[in-house]
Formats: sequence, structure tokens, C-alpha cells
Amino acid sequence: MRHRMKKFGHFKTKDIDHRDSMIRNLLTSFFLHSEIVTTEKRALAISGKIDKLINIANEGNQLNAIREIGSILFTKESSVLLFERAAKFKDRKSGFSRITPIKYRDGDSAKLVKIELIEA
Repeated sequence: MRHRMKKFGHFKTKDIDHRDSMIRNLLTSFFLHSEIVTTEKRALAISGKIDKLINIANEGNQLNAIREIGSILFTKESSVLLFERAAKFKDRKSGFSRITPIKYRDGDSAKLVKIELIEA
């Protein structure tokens, strides 16, 4: 039996440190550029975490939000941009990102998608 495996982690063959690091890198890049092109599994893995981070940024206690977001995102610039973009979504609870299929990658035929923030 494989215990302590996230059911919807989408990366069952990778160990937990690699999985968490990859998700943190994707989230940092996403908030720096507000859109990224990646595979479908990676986009599905970060779409729920994007909603959680924006909801944390919109909560009342700003100091706790800064600490929690700083522990997830790697750079200070991405944290600052997250707070700026989260202010636009004060009245919403979810549905902050859109996943659009683009094409299949040439080398391994992986499905490439673009995940982007929906402008409020």
C-alpha cells in the first residue's frame, strides 16, 4: 500500500519533495507572469492552489497572509504581484484561472495548455 499519497496530486511517480518544489516553482512563475504554458497535468495541479492563495491574500489579517504566502512562493516579487492581482477579486471566492488547450508537444505528444488569470 502507498500511504501518504495525495489523491489528486497528479504526479504519483515523483517523490514528495520534487512534487512540492515543482508546484511551488509553477506557482511562482504563474504569479510573476499571470500566465504560463505547461502540460495539462501540471496546470490541473496548480489550479486549486491558485484559488487558495488568492483567497488567503484577500483575508482580513494581512500579516498572516504575507507569512503564509511567503512560505509557498519563492520570490518576494511574485508575492507582491499576488497581492496586487488579488485585490481585483475581492467579491469572488473561486474561478480565478482559465485553462485553455493549445497543442500537443512534438517530442512526447503531451497536451500543452495555457493557464491564465481571468480579469475581473
